[in-house]
Amino acid sequence: MSSLILEPDTRDQLAAALDGGGWVVACLCAAWCGTCSSYRAAFDALAARHPDKTFAWVDIEDEADVVGDLDVENFPTLLLQRGDTVAFFGTMLPDANLADRLVQAQAALDDAELARLAASTPERRAWQQRCDLRRLLADAGR
Repeated sequence: MSSLILEPDTRDQLAAALDGGGWVVACLCAAWCGTCSSYRAAFDALAARHPDKTFAWVDIEDEADVVGDLDVENFPTLLLQRGDTVAFFGTMLPDANLADRLVQAQAALDDAELARLAASTPERRAWQQRCDLRRLLADAGR
């Protein structure tokens, strides 16, 4: 299984995964970025190891109306979200094993711990507003 490429005709699939309370792991990248191009196969392999989660490849320029003003400082940037809760948003080394450990650690958290962590720092609280894929998709009109 490979990752979903976020495009106007696949936005509903991503929204449905979030609406269903499933995990979404989004990689924010750019077509011109060599690091992103070389990381793509590893990200798809990671998606294959986690078939119970939705993995999305998001080109920040092609999907600028969705990404909006998200502060993507470097590539690759990962966004992990379950339902309405953004569990992680940040730059990662392009290492599939590191990303795999992050995905496993977040998915192992129960709802109460995930909510506690989401509210635990000003940065994480800001993620809930700025980085919420469900809201970003809705604002872009899916």
